[in-house]
Amino acid sequence: MFFRKLFKPRSAPVFWMPEPLSGGDRRSVEKAYARLFSGEDGKAVLGHLQNLTFARAYGADAPEGQLRYAEGQRALVALILRWIHAGRQPS
Repeated sequence: MFFRKLFKPRSAPVFWMPEPLSGGDRRSVEKAYARLFSGEDGKAVLGHLQNLTFARAYGADAPEGQLRYAEGQRALVALILRWIHAGRQPS
């Protein structure tokens, strides 16, 4: 009985992918990122994220999974930085 519940088909997907942002929606999100990280608290958090991701180095014997995880973190922080930069550009 346990396995039937475990492997029961789901009515909804386990995860979902958001729809790509249209031009106007994307611009509003970029501006929101720029506003969010423009204050002193935002700058402190952004600096902390950068230190956690970009300032960390792994040795040659680091497991592949750890490297992939760290690279995913770096990619996310880099995306945030790109959106902040784009949000600060004039319309």
